[in-house]
Amino acid sequence: MPKKTNKDRKVKQQRLLRQGAAGGWRPWAFGAVTLGVLTAAFGLLLPKFFADGPAADGEANVILVEADMAGLYPKEIRVKAGEPVTIRLRSLDNRFHLDGGGKHQFAIDELGVNIIAPPLGTAEATFIPTEPGEYEFYCDICCGGRANPTMVGRLIVEL
Repeated sequence: MPKKTNKDRKVKQQRLLRQGAAGGWRPWAFGAVTLGVLTAAFGLLLPKFFADGPAADGEANVILVEADMAGLYPKEIRVKAGEPVTIRLRSLDNRFHLDGGGKHQFAIDELGVNIIAPPLGTAEATFIPTEPGEYEFYCDICCGGRANPTMVGRLIVEL
């Protein structure tokens, strides 16, 4: 085996430096891609956590109703007759939901209310219930619709 010279050692060091420099971009690229993915995920999720923010003045009767394959929540809502009520319907299902495509509905036939929320989105409507009583609300878009007891609730209008 031939004896290694200083020249051989320098050549080997230069080759290792070149390989290290050429391979040194990989950790940086991985870090950049990871940072990009995390930033995108954070940007997409942030509105979901802060969508309902603090209520503004005069917005005391905003009621959040959430809907998914398991039903509508809350099942019972109490409001005062003659006062404006805003129902904010949020669909928790995505567009790949096979029955209804992720859309959900909040409807009260007697009061002319019909709100349809898009998949993973919200929709709202404001109305004024004038007559005290109990009114059925329901989602008739998916999951067995009105015939499914989990997709039905009660709006109780009090004096």
